[in-house]
Amino acid sequence: MTISNFNLKPEILENETIKLIPLQEDHFEALYKVASDPLIWEQHPIKDRYQKGVFKSFFETAIISNGAFLILDQKTNEVIGTTRFYDYNSEKSNIGIGYTFIGRKFWGGPYNQSTKKLLIDYAFQSVDSILFHIGAENFRSQKAVLKLGAKKINEMIFPVNDGILHFEYELTKVRS
Repeated sequence: MTISNFNLKPEILENETIKLIPLQEDHFEALYKVASDPLIWEQHPIKDRYQKGVFKSFFETAIISNGAFLILDQKTNEVIGTTRFYDYNSEKSNIGIGYTFIGRKFWGGPYNQSTKKLLIDYAFQSVDSILFHIGAENFRSQKAVLKLGAKKINEMIFPVNDGILHFEYELTKVRS
């Protein structure tokens, strides 16, 4: 099933745990407050993203992507992190989900899985598969996508992250 107009930016996606709202310029300071923790980035290919200038570039790219979301705690409205859709391909009926980070305070709980479930359920209304590109040393994220049922399909140099080795995982829609 191929649908030519995937809406990268629905108004709000939410469940009992989190709320995803389209990322906007005025979210920078609140999101940077979460991102300024160096330990968030220790397994990430861009380890200095906790620095304001480096994070600013990441944030601006997220805004330009038109598929980025601010992740909020549903109960407290606290900023948890960000995530986005990217690289929609109507011919292959797939889309990427990634560029996700959440604050350490929210690690180990239901937040990452709830975020991914919202994005996956939304995307599978329009595409047949979802791709995740994860740095070779980002073991936490690799384990997280495997728990979602994704399979490693490729190793590649992801040009956006300074030519660093990434693993590509794919989650395919279950046919009923």
